[in-house]
Amino acid sequence: MEIGVGLGGGDLDAMVRNARSLEERGFAFTGVANISGWDAIGALAIVGRETERIELQTAVVPTYPRHPVTMAQQALTTQAAAGGRFTLGIGLSHQVVIENSLGLSFARTASHMREYLSVLMPLLHRERVRFEGEEYRVDSGLDAPDMQPVRCLVAALGPVMLRIAGEMADGTATWMCGPKTLESHISPRIRKAAADAGRPEPTVSAALPIALTSDPAAAREQVSQQLAVYPTLPSYKAMLDIEGIEQAGDIAILGDEETLDLALRRLEEAGVTQFSASVLDVEAGSSERTLDYLQSKLQARKL
Repeated sequence: MEIGVGLGGGDLDAMVRNARSLEERGFAFTGVANISGWDAIGALAIVGRETERIELQTAVVPTYPRHPVTMAQQALTTQAAAGGRFTLGIGLSHQVVIENSLGLSFARTASHMREYLSVLMPLLHRERVRFEGEEYRVDSGLDAPDMQPVRCLVAALGPVMLRIAGEMADGTATWMCGPKTLESHISPRIRKAAADAGRPEPTVSAALPIALTSDPAAAREQVSQQLAVYPTLPSYKAMLDIEGIEQAGDIAILGDEETLDLALRRLEEAGVTQFSASVLDVEAGSSERTLDYLQSKLQARKL
C-alpha cells in the first residue's frame, strides 16, 4: 500500500513548496481536490514542472462541466508537464453542486459516466475516438509532441458506478469510506468488474482524514464540525451508513501511533492500494507530527 498526502490549499507558490516537501519526505503521491479554488489539473501542471519524482493526482474533477475532449486535452497537457507522473481523477460531483450551483442537469448519472469514459479513455491513450451516444457524439483525436497516456480513476461509490469504473477506468478514488466499507463494498465490486472485463487489477485509492493526537475525543468533535456537510450528501451518507457511523468525525483516523498503525494495517487488509492522507491540524503541532509519523511508516515498512 502506497502512502500519499493531500496537497492542501493556499496560493500556487505554497502548493509548489508543499509538493517539494512531500517529495523530499519520500511520499509516493500527492493529490489536489477540485472544488472552488484552483483548477486542479492546471495547478498540477505547475507543480509537475517544479518537482521530479512524486506522483500527482486530481481528487477529483467533476465531469459535467467539462466536455470529455477538453478533459483529455487538459490531462494530456499536465501529463507532459509532469513528465508522466500525472493521474486524472474524475467524478460526478453532487446534485447540489451540478444543478444548484452550476445550473446543469444531474440526470442519468450512470449513462453519463459510461458515455463520458467511452470518449475520454481512448483520448487519454492517444487513440482517435468515434462515438455516438445520447449525450455525446464525438469524432476527434488529440496529438502533440511529448503526449503520454494518462491513468484515470473514477470516484465510484455505488454498485453501478463501481462496475463502470472497473470495466472502463483504472480504478477508483474514494473519500469518507472506512475499512468496513472498502472491504465489503468497494474493493470486491471494482475488482470483480475489472476481472470480468479482462482489465488489470484496479487501483483502490482511499482518502481519509488523519491526525496523530493525544486527545482523540476532542479531535473527533472538531473534525465532525469541519466535515459536517458530508453526511448530508447522499453518496457519502450511503457509505457512512455501510460503515455504521453517523458523524463525519467517526470516519477519521485519530489517536496515538498504535491506533494509527492499526488503522493503516486495516486499510491494507481491506484492499486499499493507495492511502491518501488528509492531514488535519487538530491541535498545536499535530500536522507536523502526523507527517513525521507517516514518513516513519515509509521508512519502517517500505510502503
